[in-house]
Amino acid sequence: MQQDNRLPHNNKEGAIYGATICSLTALVMTTFNVLIHAQEVNAQTLQSIAFYFPLMFVIAMLVEPLLVGRIAEKAMHRLSPATDSGNAKILFRMVFTVFGMSLVMTGIGNLIAFGAEGWLGRMLHDWPRNFFVVLILEALIIQPIARAVMVKLHQKAGNAKAA
Repeated sequence: MQQDNRLPHNNKEGAIYGATICSLTALVMTTFNVLIHAQEVNAQTLQSIAFYFPLMFVIAMLVEPLLVGRIAEKAMHRLSPATDSGNAKILFRMVFTVFGMSLVMTGIGNLIAFGAEGWLGRMLHDWPRNFFVVLILEALIIQPIARAVMVKLHQKAGNAKAA
């Protein structure tokens, strides 16, 4: 069975793929949420983005493979029949991952940024918006970039083997 060159083939490639997705998503969503809550762009807002981005990236890199990714993988296998295409499986996995990661990261982000007071209400208010923003970003921009990175990586590996 031939492996899909758009997806990682081993743990190292999985880490690159995950880091690509997590870094782009954390950067865009940190910027998006800080700007929404600050309602203006100034030096303090940019400092907040610079402070929260690496923190959210590290959290995402831990939460996805240890918790959300495992649940999303099981859900994808359970709800996507073996006869589904590779694209259908990618879509299922993406939707399940975005659902879980947006829920967890919205909760953690609000807890870090605003503390425990009013946390649940703020999270329930922010999560639906974050879910749909991330779902659109993942489907149209972030996943295609991550898959393009994998294709390039596999082409490079193929050229190195041929040489």
